[in-house]
Amino acid sequence: MKILKIEFKNINSLRGKHEIDFTSGPFRASSLFAITGPTGSGKSTILDVISLALFNKIPRLSKVSKNEIEQTGAILTRNQKEAYAKVTYLTPSGKFSSVWSISTNRNGNLRDHEMDIFNADTGDLIESKKSEVPGKNEKLIGLNYNQFIKSVVLAQGEFAQFLKASKGERGELLEKITGTGIYRQLGSKVYEKNKLVNQDIQREQQECEIIEKQLLSEEELKQTKTDLKEKETSEKLLEKEKESLSKSLELKKNIKVQSAKIHELEEESSKAEKLLKEFEDENGEALKQHEKVQPFSDELRKHQQLIETRDELIKELETAGKNREQNSKQQQELIEKVSGFIRKDIHSENLENELQQFVNKVTSLQEQRKEKGNEYAQIRTQLKAELRDSNFQLNEHNLEAGIAELKQLSTASWERFEDLSNKLSHFELENATEEKQKLQKKLSLAREALQESEKLNTLSEELDKRTQEEAEIRKKSESLPELIEKTGNKLSHSKKDLDNLELKKQNQMLRASLEEHRMNLKDGEACPLCGSIHHPFAEDLPEKDDSLENQIKKKQKEYELLNEQYTSAKTNLKHQQDRLEELKKATSELKNKETTGRKAFNEKYGKLYETGETPDWRSLCSRWEQEVTGLETFEKQKNSLKALNSGIPLMEKLFGLMQEGKKISEQLSSVYKGQGIHQDSRMLQNSWNRLTTEAKTISEREKELQDKTKSRKEEISKLEAETLPKIREQGFEDLKAASAALMPDARYNTLRTQRETFRRQIENHQASIKLLSSQLGELKKQDSEKTKEEVEELLDAKLKEFNSIKSACEELRRKLNNHNENLQRLENIRLGIAAKEKQTRRWRLLNELIGDSQGKKFNEFAQDLTLGQLLILANKRLQSLSDRYKIDKPAEDEDDGLVAIDEHMGGQRRSVKTLSGGETFILSLSMALALSDLASKNVEINSLFIDEGFGTLDPETLDQTLDTLEKLQAESSKMIGIISHVDSLKERIATQIRLQRNGQGYSQLEVKG
Repeated sequence: MKILKIEFKNINSLRGKHEIDFTSGPFRASSLFAITGPTGSGKSTILDVISLALFNKIPRLSKVSKNEIEQTGAILTRNQKEAYAKVTYLTPSGKFSSVWSISTNRNGNLRDHEMDIFNADTGDLIESKKSEVPGKNEKLIGLNYNQFIKSVVLAQGEFAQFLKASKGERGELLEKITGTGIYRQLGSKVYEKNKLVNQDIQREQQECEIIEKQLLSEEELKQTKTDLKEKETSEKLLEKEKESLSKSLELKKNIKVQSAKIHELEEESSKAEKLLKEFEDENGEALKQHEKVQPFSDELRKHQQLIETRDELIKELETAGKNREQNSKQQQELIEKVSGFIRKDIHSENLENELQQFVNKVTSLQEQRKEKGNEYAQIRTQLKAELRDSNFQLNEHNLEAGIAELKQLSTASWERFEDLSNKLSHFELENATEEKQKLQKKLSLAREALQESEKLNTLSEELDKRTQEEAEIRKKSESLPELIEKTGNKLSHSKKDLDNLELKKQNQMLRASLEEHRMNLKDGEACPLCGSIHHPFAEDLPEKDDSLENQIKKKQKEYELLNEQYTSAKTNLKHQQDRLEELKKATSELKNKETTGRKAFNEKYGKLYETGETPDWRSLCSRWEQEVTGLETFEKQKNSLKALNSGIPLMEKLFGLMQEGKKISEQLSSVYKGQGIHQDSRMLQNSWNRLTTEAKTISEREKELQDKTKSRKEEISKLEAETLPKIREQGFEDLKAASAALMPDARYNTLRTQRETFRRQIENHQASIKLLSSQLGELKKQDSEKTKEEVEELLDAKLKEFNSIKSACEELRRKLNNHNENLQRLENIRLGIAAKEKQTRRWRLLNELIGDSQGKKFNEFAQDLTLGQLLILANKRLQSLSDRYKIDKPAEDEDDGLVAIDEHMGGQRRSVKTLSGGETFILSLSMALALSDLASKNVEINSLFIDEGFGTLDPETLDQTLDTLEKLQAESSKMIGIISHVDSLKERIATQIRLQRNGQGYSQLEVKG
């Protein structure tokens, strides 16, 4: 897997769009580059972009989400609305581009992130579901997120610490680097599990012993079953006898209850007859009188209602008279109150008119005071506006002192104004604003001139570089035509020599044709010329001469070498000539650009230095800035003086308005001291209107009541004339007596219902007594001759005997049940123990092999295997970097630190703690590369980033280290990025990704080659 290009926008401090193409520019010439910049400039952001685009994770945030970005402020650059990260990479499956992006909606809230993966060659979309893209990248690359981070980013500093650590510290570091802490947890879990299962078995075995002690013996079990059978037979016989005695006793109880119930009913019937008689004595006559007048109940009730209504109307007439007197009194009190309010005697006829005149008078005074107040506020606002830029504070409680203070401030301001006028006398101060504007325009031009001057200087430097490069190329190419001519001549001579040798070879082949045929003749085969099968001339042939063939081969090699040199020289010359043409063109363009730029510069900014000498633009800008500030101060002082002079007459006018306002307030206070004249007058007016309306209402009500009373009296007389004769026929003297005899309907219904209830109770009691007497006769026929006491005594004896036998049976059954339950329980426990012992055997074996309370045993075993594999891979890497050392585990008699085997010293073993800084770096780098190999397994990683570790190296060791890295890059063809802020790297490594902070919380990225 190789990273080809990184593109991103607005990630962390790197605002805007950025692109790093590892297939073009300086990266094509050298795959060893440095990522440099001060702390916090965003070096790690480049690695964040890679992991974010591929896996939606970064080392500091793990999985990235919208909420994480909002809460931590990470990923998205401050004050930006969108961001994306794109990585293009190459694998054996092809070239792919993975994109991560996020943006805000129109309300400024973050949307959920999006992820896509494309075929980089065809542009076809492979996957757009954000939850599936990381898994697809993992499948294409062959590494998950954790493996990718360990394979691509090599933390060399951790391995330098790892090399010199003791065994215990080395285990902790290896566990941290490789993420193998799971083995410690497994060892501890095995120990706990083994301890737990053994505790359960031991507890269950103890339980089995307790249960076995509680079991019945064979004899006890047999005897218990026999006793239970005998007891159950006796229990059944006693049950039958008990039931028979219980029925006999129940019959005697029923006879007694039946006799008692008949007696009770007879008593209740007697009580009901007595209650009926008492009811008739108490209510019989009243019911009789009510039933006489019941046909005239409506007339009697109407007569009673009319009398009650007449009496109520008479009472209301009396109340209305009292209300009329009260209203008259309240009217007189209100007239006196209004007279006191307006301070004038009035009467009911002119109350409203006098009250309105008083309100008008008070309102007029209030309007005058308000007008003075408004004018005062207006002048005060004008005064504050005039003096807003001065240090004057208005004290409204002492305006005279304020006038004096203003005059003092005006004098002081005039003195400062005079001083500034003297200092700026070379300006036309009457037109200070125009002078300032002219100076500001000149200052703006000077600032532009400063920027353009720096650009022209940069252009001149670039032109010098191109001129120098052109001279170097001319110098290199001067010898090439002569070399081409010489090589061409040699090539031509070589070609002629080769052609001569070829011709010589052809002639020799013609001459040797007969000898070759003779050499090819075999006895028994026909000659191609004569057909004979005997060949006497085929014997004693001359030896074959191969010297010409060897000369031709030698000359061909010489010709090919010369041809290659000739072609190479011509190609080199062509490249040099093409480059010279490019440089001439570029130099010409730069010269024209510089000439045009300087001409335009002089035309635009020449008037700023009419003396003819080019000024120091920075000093000129600084001087003009100070003069602009002086003119601004002069204008402010001039305005301040003008404001103070304008404020004095306003202050005096304010003082006069305050005096006038005080006079009006005193006059108003002498007439009215309330808070709201309209509200107070409205309350008095409303009270007067209410009393007059109430008086009218009372008068109308009195007349209405008088009419209703007269009408009720007439109705009563008419009803008495119609009903009285009928009442007297029933024995009543008048309507009042008849009304007294008339009961309310509810009471009459209640009394009638009570009388009917008593009569029905008597009838029901007589019928029940007759029925119960008949049933009692039948029960007595079934009764035995024994007395109740005898039956109860016999039943009690049988019950005691039955309960005794029943308890004995239950105890025997309980013993048998307990025995059976214990047997079943014992069997279940033993089966459980057998199963657990089978499982425990596995846990016991595991505990012996890997278990302990802290998980140290298995962790050390796993770490030892991992360390062994890591050292094998590290030594393979180390062999390509240096043939001197190998890394090995310590022997039993050695220090527990790692050991370096010095092959140059006959395989001498020495502690890695004794190595120099450069040697330590080579070994730790080998370890880091080994971890990359271990994490990537069978995946080829052609992009590596080595993180720091260079800042602590001395210059000599740093040079040695960089030599090692250049050798590694050259031998492995890997793209290697060194992340560091060490300045010395800039001199050794030409290709650099530079990051620099701009002082606003953002950083800039630049690729230098």
